[in-house]
Amino acid sequence: MGLISFMKNAGAKLFGKSDEEKNEEKAAKIASHLKSYGFNIADLDIAVDDETITLAGEVDSLITKNRLIVAVGNVEGITKVDDRLVVKAVAVVTPPEPEKQFYTVVSGDTLSKIAKQVYGNANKYPVIFEANTPMLKHPDKIYPGQVLVIPPLD
Repeated sequence: MGLISFMKNAGAKLFGKSDEEKNEEKAAKIASHLKSYGFNIADLDIAVDDETITLAGEVDSLITKNRLIVAVGNVEGITKVDDRLVVKAVAVVTPPEPEKQFYTVVSGDTLSKIAKQVYGNANKYPVIFEANTPMLKHPDKIYPGQVLVIPPLD
């Protein structure tokens, strides 16, 4: 949980040119954006306050939580995501998922270059790609300012 920062002028262009667009309308557009990726947002509260989005509710896994944060943070005009999401408790005892880190793409980055930097092996780029689907449609389609989830290697 916490506040995660993103670049304001990078990401999906969901909002109109008007700064006067109401926060409720922005929240509805964010919800529609998440649904387009196939996320079940029935138990999710989305609130927009200027450039900050607050996500609250229960999600089924840490992977889903991180994907939601990255999906809404990578929207143009959003600079912060206030993470108030809770991972649902499961009846079966499973080992906790390792924490994931975030990486902000800079000019000249590729998933292979990032994999080489964080894992020491450029051929591990599919691990990063998979952790960021459905937001990433193709491994070559990343842009400066985009924030990616970097999962630990198994």
